[in-house]
Amino acid sequence: MGKPLTIRQRRLGAELRRLREEAGMSASTAAGLLGTDRSMISNIEAGRFGVSEERIRRLASVYQCDDESLVDGLVRMTERRQKPWWEEYRGKIPPGFIDVSEIEHDALRLRTVQTAHLPGLLQTEEHARALFDLVVPALPRLEVELRVAHRITRQTVITEERATPFVALIHEAALRMQFGGRDVARRQLGHLLVMSELENVTIRVIPFAAGGFPMAGESVLYAEARTSRLDTVHMDSPTGAVFIDSPTQLAHFRTLFDVIETVALPAEKSRDFILAIAKDA
Repeated sequence: MGKPLTIRQRRLGAELRRLREEAGMSASTAAGLLGTDRSMISNIEAGRFGVSEERIRRLASVYQCDDESLVDGLVRMTERRQKPWWEEYRGKIPPGFIDVSEIEHDALRLRTVQTAHLPGLLQTEEHARALFDLVVPALPRLEVELRVAHRITRQTVITEERATPFVALIHEAALRMQFGGRDVARRQLGHLLVMSELENVTIRVIPFAAGGFPMAGESVLYAEARTSRLDTVHMDSPTGAVFIDSPTQLAHFRTLFDVIETVALPAEKSRDFILAIAKDA
């Protein structure tokens, strides 16, 4: 077996396939225009072959794509040279965890909505450990610690120098869950208040009083790219991570997030709300 494909490699191949299909062109026709064979096109679209900037721009030209921001975005997807930190965890924790790390790292802005859990990017180490201790069947202690270490390292995407903008829409239910006990929960709420003071972090609470709202019960992360065509949605499911990149579905999720933001409390009132819950915890 070859080296597992990264989500970036899979996405680049998928977008190049979309461009070809939107041009109404078969893989055989595209190969003929490029002076190569069909298997080359298939391997590129499957993410198995690396693609240079020159080849991407040539493919875009053949497919008559005049969206410069999209083409530039595809080119940027080929630019990573150094081994990223999350590769140290590949093969040691579920691949979906690795994919989320890469998506967050490449995002221009992050938005999430959480109902039962707090966002991973805002969890304390002890809160995260309490969550992983609840997995059934129980995880080996080493894997629990690897997952915790990975989750805490992920958080550098919002705390490091470039500080990616992050909007967290958190339901009151998630704030009142006491994973790890009252003391852990109280410290976790205090951590949320500290994180909410970062200029790039916005925490907004959806109170019980707001009633129903779209995606209630879901755990969704929306990662924005420099062009909306390359945005990504991540959703948790009982069988693992689900990633969505269809242009139609992405537009739908953008609308859903906008709707949810209308029922969430403003940032300042959300801070007061979290503080009140912390005092009662």
